[in-house]
Amino acid sequence: MRRLLPPALDVPDDALDRPWEPAELAGVYAYPQEHLHGQGWLRANMVTSVDGAAHHGGRSQPLSHPADMRIFGVLRALADVVIVGAETVRQERYRPARERAEFAARRAEAGQTPVAAIAVVSASLHLDFSLPLFTEPVVPTMLITGPAAPRHGLDAARAAGAEVITVGEGAEVDPLRVKSELVSRGHTRLLTEGGPRLLGAFAEAGALDELCLTTSPRYAVGTAGRVMSGPEIEVPRELELTSLLEESGFLFGRYRRV
Repeated sequence: MRRLLPPALDVPDDALDRPWEPAELAGVYAYPQEHLHGQGWLRANMVTSVDGAAHHGGRSQPLSHPADMRIFGVLRALADVVIVGAETVRQERYRPARERAEFAARRAEAGQTPVAAIAVVSASLHLDFSLPLFTEPVVPTMLITGPAAPRHGLDAARAAGAEVITVGEGAEVDPLRVKSELVSRGHTRLLTEGGPRLLGAFAEAGALDELCLTTSPRYAVGTAGRVMSGPEIEVPRELELTSLLEESGFLFGRYRRV
């Protein structure tokens, strides 16, 4: 893996000629400590083809690469909670986060649970609660929904062991309140893996602090959506590129809100 920006990162020189170790990637992608007290820090991790597709055939895997999956694993290992939309759970057949021995001491020292909890955002609660995501997590899966969510769905979620959190008005989930509710529960290192509609809602509401974007050197054509979807905002918003890595033609950019 090569570092393109900034020219000096806290990794040894020989890292330019080999896959980076998890600890090295964790240093590059560390959460900014100054933002972990108070409002927390919400980052997103997404992949896109060079022609703007966020998926191929409904899944992100065809656009991915082993280096992308290494970063994916490290970002999960650093997070308190991974927030994901219900449609992404259905399409990607989401599983709970797995324990990683190399991060056990780091998480314990930071006062984190052994793995990040998965928080599923859903208004309809049309989910398969027999999935391992709900039946086999190391840390109970969270279900974030609106106050008017269907009673049968709430009962099924609780019966499966999910921690139900209601935010917003009616059946809708307020993205700003998702962030503030999780932070109020002590979860300040937040990661969202989309999908595009959820990420668009976070971005439009001003809740997104950082975007980790993998650009795949592949094109998909077709009609797949972008990494964010939703109503067009009035003026495009600025992001600052803070680091850029490359491996096998894949670019791994880290952008922060200005």
